[in-house]
Amino acid sequence: MERWKDVNGYDGDYQISNYGRLKSLKYSKVKIKKGHIDKYGYMNVPLYKKNTKTKNYRIHLLVWEHYGIEERDGMKIVVDHKDEQKLNNHIDNLQVITQRENVSKSYKTKTSSSKYIGVCWDKPMNKWRSGIMINKKIKHLGYFDDEYEAHLTYKKELQLI
Repeated sequence: MERWKDVNGYDGDYQISNYGRLKSLKYSKVKIKKGHIDKYGYMNVPLYKKNTKTKNYRIHLLVWEHYGIEERDGMKIVVDHKDEQKLNNHIDNLQVITQRENVSKSYKTKTSSSKYIGVCWDKPMNKWRSGIMINKKIKHLGYFDDEYEAHLTYKKELQLI
C-alpha cells in the first residue's frame, strides 16, 4: 500500500511516497512531480522553498530518509538499489551498504563470472582468482580450485584492511 509523508524541511509543500513518487501540494491541485534523470542515471527532483534557492534531490535518498530503517553516512554507508535499476525507487528495492560493497557490487555484475565479490574465473589458469583493490591498486590473493575458498581468502583480506 502506498503511503505518503511530508518532505522534511518543506513545510507541507511536498510529500514523498514509499513507492518513490513525489507530489507537490503547493497549488490548489495536487501534482505528481516527474523529475529528471541525472548523468549517473538517478531520478532527481527540484524542490522549491520560499526565499531560498531551488535544490535538487535524488528520489531514492528522499525515500530512504523518510522510510528507511538504518542510518546512512554519505560516503561510507550509501543507499543502494538491490535490483541495480536506478529508477526503481520503491522502499523495498533500497538498502544501505558500505561504499566498498556498492562499488564491488556494480563491478561484479559487469565483469565477474563468480557469485562472490573479489573472485573471478581465470580462463588461462583454469582456476578461480581472488583479488582486492586497496588504494587504487589490485592486490592478487591467489588462484584456487574452489570458488568458495577464493571468496574466503578475499573476506579474510578484507578484515585486515
